[in-house]
Amino acid sequence: MTPFTTLSGIAAPMPLVNIDTDMIIPKQYLKTILRTGLGVALFDEMRYNPDGTEKPDFVLNQPQYRQASILVAGENFGCGSSREHAPWAIADFGIRCVISTSFADIFYNNCFKNGILPIALPEAERDLCMKDAEKGANARIEVDLAAQTITLSDGQVITFDIDPFRKHCLLNGLDDIGLTMEKAASIDAYEDAAAQSRPWV
Repeated sequence: MTPFTTLSGIAAPMPLVNIDTDMIIPKQYLKTILRTGLGVALFDEMRYNPDGTEKPDFVLNQPQYRQASILVAGENFGCGSSREHAPWAIADFGIRCVISTSFADIFYNNCFKNGILPIALPEAERDLCMKDAEKGANARIEVDLAAQTITLSDGQVITFDIDPFRKHCLLNGLDDIGLTMEKAASIDAYEDAAAQSRPWV
């Protein structure tokens, strides 16, 4: 998993509340077990017309937000079913940070396992981020995970809280497999000892 240290990028404003995982990635895309290739289907029903053409009014179809790497959203982002394809699609599109006032628990946990930083802020501070994002491509937001700060385009700094263990994992690019592999030497030693003491197993 790619470590998350600092991120400076364009933020796309999406003030809708209760954006659920079916809106993020519809059910017809859940057949794959690959984490790549889903970015094109991100927000499929909001982003495309039935004939496959883009809806020009949707934020990620607008020229200034096509390269967005940060999403500023309404409350309760990621509610609905527990599909891990939702953070896969977000990451594959290129978004590495989602800012909201609240997240559904399962989606929130899945973000950390896929290199995405979900930041929950009080409404007033989220609104500052939203207004900054609405300025378009000239307004870049910087997220510093180590310092736990968001710096808006005008230089205003917002601090955020994060669990220290989750922070450690993101900073070091550790998913569940990576955490296990940190203990590889101990695991190998145990397996060697077990093989000698119980050769019949």
